[in-house]
Amino acid sequence: MDITHHTVELLEDPFGLLDGERFEFHLYAKVDEEDELYSESGFYIRVLYLVNGDEEKIIHYHLHDRATGEVLDFELEEDEEALVAAYCQDHLPDETEEAE
Repeated sequence: MDITHHTVELLEDPFGLLDGERFEFHLYAKVDEEDELYSESGFYIRVLYLVNGDEEKIIHYHLHDRATGEVLDFELEEDEEALVAAYCQDHLPDETEEAE
């Protein structure tokens, strides 16, 4: 799996009920034609990512068909999930930057 680009948005907590910050990433990826995730239209991964002090982790993710937006009934393998977590960690917006 190769993540080609992404968008990221800080999710607001208007009531201040949640600890830390939550980010929503949309990771656009491509895979080889032999991969079970392959489709002509491609897919993206919607990731909810938590940053709370020293703790950074994926809270939840879904894979979506890029053409229809439908949720795909697939889970990432351990190494793919680690790749996604590392990608999110490396692409967190700086406090002084706007999200991509």
